[in-house]
Amino acid sequence: MSEAAELPVLALTAGEPAGIGPDLCIALSQRALPCRLSVLGDVDVLRARAAQLGIAVDFVSGDTIPAHRPGALHVRHMPVAVPVIAGVLDPRNSAHVLALLDAALAGCMNGSYHAVVTAPVHKAVINDAGFSFTGHTEYLADHSGTQKVVMMLAGGGLRVALATTHLPLCEVADAITPELLDQVIRILHADLQAKFGIARPRILVAGLNPHAGESGHLGREEIDTIEPALERLRGEGIDLVGPLPADTLFSRIRVDPCDAVLAMYHDQGLPVLKYASFGAGVNITLGLPFIRTSVDHGTALDLAGSGRAEVSSLLAAIEVALEMIGRQSRAESRESRAGSGVLDSLDLKRS
Repeated sequence: MSEAAELPVLALTAGEPAGIGPDLCIALSQRALPCRLSVLGDVDVLRARAAQLGIAVDFVSGDTIPAHRPGALHVRHMPVAVPVIAGVLDPRNSAHVLALLDAALAGCMNGSYHAVVTAPVHKAVINDAGFSFTGHTEYLADHSGTQKVVMMLAGGGLRVALATTHLPLCEVADAITPELLDQVIRILHADLQAKFGIARPRILVAGLNPHAGESGHLGREEIDTIEPALERLRGEGIDLVGPLPADTLFSRIRVDPCDAVLAMYHDQGLPVLKYASFGAGVNITLGLPFIRTSVDHGTALDLAGSGRAEVSSLLAAIEVALEMIGRQSRAESRESRAGSGVLDSLDLKRS
């Protein structure tokens, strides 16, 4: 087997063609990466964006995905419906954006790709085109037949998972149920072990209400729903602290280290993480039967084609995906050796 053939294979979806997704792909073509990388997108859009940015790229095609090298980009050509103008959305290309996700998902499920990394999409224009779309996380779960997934962002020394994701704030309280918390915490705990190599994850859990409900005076969700769910899972050996007041939870981490924070809703947990790491954070979908990471930002239409789009978050997403692939591969190797009767020395230190 050649050295290149042993490298992991990543699918990178180019995202909304009018946004900075193509810019990021072009910027990535100039970097050295220890993998085989295939961009799923329209090669003509990518070629035009490279010319607009003044970057020379050798576009490669074919069924065989070579080792990534600076100056080149392997592209699985999937054409847009109508011509693309950088910074100008067109709902007619929304089906193309979803087709990229479908192709990446199919490739992960059949073993062609070890992981998928996604560039940003524009939710509003996809919905304007008549598709019901709330985000990558929910779309990939639905189309892979996964009952429940968890959205987690990592960056700035933090991992923040969400009990609810893209949901109007007025619907959050009703969505926080014992069943939901049980599912979310089990997935978070299991993937921190399996995909991040943390033997005994410690998770801090935020309350829903100000001051975590102030003993029921500011809401009873902590008393009636969150604490009973945590207590049941603690009884199974899962290390959970909370429910804690969200306004002081992150300052607590300085003296009470943890492996992840579970926030009850999107804007409770993510502002802190994005303040600590914006432009270098990574969005990770837990619970899928494959590895998926993404950037921590949107399509930035005003930056498309300008040469000012930052590639840091995409590089971080690729790095995290490769780390997760490596851990998974090592775990499978240990299981294989154990199954054949070969003793293996396991490193069970907390990461």
